[in-house]
Amino acid sequence: MSVRIGFFGCGGIANAHFNALARIPEAKPVAFCDIDASRAESAAQRFGGRAYTDWKQMLDSEQLDALYVCVPPHAHVGAEEAAAEKGIHLFVEKPVARTLEKAKAIEQAIAKNGVISSVGYHFRYMATTAKARELLEGKTVGMVTGWWMGGMPGVAWWRVMDQSGGQFVEQTTHIVDLARYLVGDIVEVYALMTNRRLDKEVENYSVYDVGTVAVKFANGVIGAIHNTCLLNMGWRVGLDIVTPDIVIETDWGSVKATEPGKVTTYHLSSDPYLEENKTFIQAIVTGDRSGIRSTYADAVKSLAVTLAANESVLTGQPVKVAG
Repeated sequence: MSVRIGFFGCGGIANAHFNALARIPEAKPVAFCDIDASRAESAAQRFGGRAYTDWKQMLDSEQLDALYVCVPPHAHVGAEEAAAEKGIHLFVEKPVARTLEKAKAIEQAIAKNGVISSVGYHFRYMATTAKARELLEGKTVGMVTGWWMGGMPGVAWWRVMDQSGGQFVEQTTHIVDLARYLVGDIVEVYALMTNRRLDKEVENYSVYDVGTVAVKFANGVIGAIHNTCLLNMGWRVGLDIVTPDIVIETDWGSVKATEPGKVTTYHLSSDPYLEENKTFIQAIVTGDRSGIRSTYADAVKSLAVTLAANESVLTGQPVKVAG
C-alpha cells in the first residue's frame, strides 16, 4: 500500500521528514504547500508532486492519506481540522498550537473523525530514551533537572512572543515532553523568565532569553527545567533524573548512569526522525496505532505545561497545569 502524503509547511523540519520518508517504501509525498512558493516547488520537484501556496486548495485538489503539518506555532489555522474531517491522518510538528484553545479544537476533530495522529516529539524515539527507560524500570524517581541551553534560531517568527510562544513553548518543549515520557505528568509549575540580551541587537525581539521553571509531577516528583537562547554557541541539551540507586544523565547521543562505586556511559546512535516516520506510516498501512509514542492528545499535555509556565511568569505565582 502506498501512503499518499501532503505537506503543509516545507521549511527546515519538513526537510528532515522528506529525508526520512524517502527511505520508507510505502511513503509517497505528492503535494506540498508553503507560503514561500519556491520551497513548495523545490519539494515538488524532488518527489514529482504538485506545489501549492494555499492549504485549502491542496486539500480540495488532492486525494491524500496523510498530512504533515510543519508550520510555526501561530500558523495552525484550520488545516488539521479540515484534514481530519476528510479522514486524512495527521502528523503534526511540535508545539501543536500557540494556544490551548486551538490545540483542544484540533484534538476534538481528531477524536471525532478517528484519524491516526502522531506528533514530532522525536526524543521519544531516540535510543538514549529507550536506554533511560530501561535503567529507570522499577526505580523511585526523586527529582529531575532539564536543560536547553544554546543560541537563538535564525527564523524571524521564533523571536516574536506572540508567534512562537517563546523558547520554553517552542524549543524546550522537547525536554518537558521527555520528562513527562520518562517520569509522568506534570501538574504544577512556577516559572521565572527574563531578558538579559541588554544590547538589544536582535530586531523584533520579544521572547525571554533566560528562564527556569520549577515543576511538580502528579506522582510527587519535583524538578526544574532551565533554558536560554542567549548564548553565541550551542552548549547543553538533556535531562538528568535522580533516584536513590542511580542517577541518569541523558543528552543527544549518550546516557550516563552513576551508581554507588560505578559510572557507566552508553554511547548510542539512532535516527529518531526515521523511526517516528516509519512508525506513523506503518500505523496507517496496518491500522495498528500502538507503536506511536506521541499522539496528538498526549502532545497537548506537553503544550499545557509550557503555556502554564508562561502564565506563571506573568502572574508571579505557581500555576496548575490545565487538564
